[in-house]
Amino acid sequence: MTMQTQANQTKPAPAARQPVPVRRLTTAGLMQDQREVEIEHAGRIYRLRITQLNKLILTA
Repeated sequence: MTMQTQANQTKPAPAARQPVPVRRLTTAGLMQDQREVEIEHAGRIYRLRITQLNKLILTA
């Protein structure tokens, strides 16, 4: 067995990465009693709005 092969066999396995939990927001916290908010992303303005049927629409 060569030194390279022996070194590869004794190398510990890398530690498993723990998944990062997805951040959750409520619409009540995000909208703060408004029906529409503007969100800036990558230099563009998006509008997030709550419809009359209580659905969310995101437009650019």
